[in-house]
Amino acid sequence: MSLRRFAAGKEQYEQERAAAQGPAEPPVERCEMCAEPIGEEHGHVVNLEDRRIMCTCRPCTLLFTHAGAGSERRAEDASTPMRRFRTVPERYRYDPGFVMSESDWDDLAIPVRMAFFFRNSGMGRTVAFYPSPGGATESELPLDAWVRVLATNPAVADVEPDVEALLVDRDSGAYLVPIDACYELVGLVRMHWKGFSGGEEAWEQINGFFEGLRQRSEPVVREEARG
Repeated sequence: MSLRRFAAGKEQYEQERAAAQGPAEPPVERCEMCAEPIGEEHGHVVNLEDRRIMCTCRPCTLLFTHAGAGSERRAEDASTPMRRFRTVPERYRYDPGFVMSESDWDDLAIPVRMAFFFRNSGMGRTVAFYPSPGGATESELPLDAWVRVLATNPAVADVEPDVEALLVDRDSGAYLVPIDACYELVGLVRMHWKGFSGGEEAWEQINGFFEGLRQRSEPVVREEARG
């Protein structure tokens, strides 16, 4: 048998065998720490060394939930151990009365209507990012302006370092959310944004994202409202 005929026969055999076996099973998503299978709904853990968000099974998620838990490494310039992993919590809060003036927003140098802020413990400061077609873009954060914003809005100022963020949307208010929710928004913008203004589809996705946040978030009740 010639090589060409052999190759053709082998290809036909492979096609018939694949048809007999049925459609291939979709790849199974696995925990990035222990390799156990995980479902679509699963937890996340932040690796503080490289800022990577890892998909994790429930046991691994719980392992790094409590303060002081998890793997540790010794910082080169410090004698105290520094924890490497932290579980991303599932706290969602919504503050429709969030106050930020136009001058505050200008001082923060955010060129779009939305941005998220979180404290990076490795850098020892709060950082600001906004979604863009190229991904999460960092903006220089003037300390005085940010301190002023937090003092005006103490109800959402208790953001956990590294794993939670304050996501501000100038059109709807502020959201205290898990850090992975912010990167979900970044992914939506990257996927759907077209041209200079984004396009109708992109803004439908963005507005739908914030609507979903409002539905799952606990509303902030201010002291004056209680009285």
